[in-house]
Parts: sequence; C-alpha cells; structure tokens
Amino acid sequence: MNELKLSKRLEAVASYIPKGSVLADIGSDHAYLPCYAYLQGMIERGIAGEVVEGPFQSAIQQVRKTELENVIEVRKGDGLEVISPNEVTCITIAGMGGTLIQSILEKGKEKLEGVHTLILQPNIGAKKIREWLLENGWELVAEQILLDDGRIYEILVAERGKSAKPYSLKKDTYLLVGPFLAKERNDVFVQKWTHELAHWKNIVAQLDVAGQTEANELKRKELTEKIRLVEEELGIENS
Repeated sequence: MNELKLSKRLEAVASYIPKGSVLADIGSDHAYLPCYAYLQGMIERGIAGEVVEGPFQSAIQQVRKTELENVIEVRKGDGLEVISPNEVTCITIAGMGGTLIQSILEKGKEKLEGVHTLILQPNIGAKKIREWLLENGWELVAEQILLDDGRIYEILVAERGKSAKPYSLKKDTYLLVGPFLAKERNDVFVQKWTHELAHWKNIVAQLDVAGQTEANELKRKELTEKIRLVEEELGIENS
C-alpha cells in the first residue's frame, strides 16, 4: 500500500470524499489516504492527524517523500484536537473501534463547525457510531460493507440533516445492522450477521449453564434481543 495504491478498505473510504474537499484524516498513520486523495484530484488540501509519535513521524516522511508538504499538513494531537472549527469540510476516521470513533466525535464536537461530510470506518461497533450520529444531527446517507484481506469492514457516511430519517422503519434493527446495508443485503452482510448470530448464541448457551446473577441475566436479555432482531432481518425463524 502507498500513496498511489490503497487497500481495498481505504480505497472504498476515499471514494466517498466529495470532490474539492478540505480533508482531515484522523488517525492517519502513514498519511496514505490524504496523499492519495490529493493525487487523485479529490481534495484541495488535507490534514493528517496522528497522536502516536511513530505513525506521526511516518506521516511526515510520507508527505515529504511525495513532495506534498505545501498541500498536506501533518499535525500531532488527540482526535479532532488537530483541527480548528471551519477549517475542513470533510473528516475521515478509519481503522478504529466504533466506541473510540464515537468518543473522538463527542470530545471534538465543537471542531465539527464547517464540516459537511463524515466518513467513518469502524473495525467493530458501528452501532455506537450510528447512535452518536442520530443523537447529534448527522444523517447517515450511505453505507458499505466489504471484505478486505479476510476481514469484514463497514463504512458509514454522514452529512448534516434529518438524523432520524434512515431509521424510521426499524430503528432498533437499523441502528444495529445499518439501514442501507440491510436494504442491499449483500453476501458480506449475510456472512457477518450469520457469524455474529452463532457467536451470540454460544454466549447465551454459556450463560444458561452459568450461575444466575443479575449481570448474567442482563447480558442474556441483551443478546436474546439482538438475536431476535437479526434473525428477523435475515428471515430466519426465531430459535
């Protein structure tokens, strides 16, 4: 992977960047994504944000190597600390857990002034992000689920708008599995949720033989409801 050829996952993330954007890539690692986006004519300029010293230095070297110092700025800081309000129009956050992405957005809410598009790629826990978007006035406008190097990834794209609109039919189900992904229901979607169902059922079976505690009963109830929602969505008779 380099500034000219991204992974399938990051190429998919980049495909949602509106042309002419000013981009902030948070947790940019080697800054491949902003460099690629500029070289492909997607963005006018970009910021690569990194909190860890090693990747921060790698990003600096990458931008220098591609001679893009005049258009891609590498900044060190935690989450959205690296940008100011009204400085960028598009933010990408890829390759982290959904809870961490949710935390980054929540802690940096005031930095989102002037941002039109959020492109978020959680490795796990997409539901946490959908919940945050719903509660904070961001409308989910597109989703993608894909398999890359043996792992399943989801991409969520949001713009300011009617945040409840995508969930109007089945709120609980769509927050969990994704409204656009559920409607498309491709093979990767079915694979992901078939695997999750088996995992959840295994945990429930373990809880059934474990000692009855309040915590176990709460966990069992939560998982049983998730199983019901997903089986209903996949058209599986409830077991």
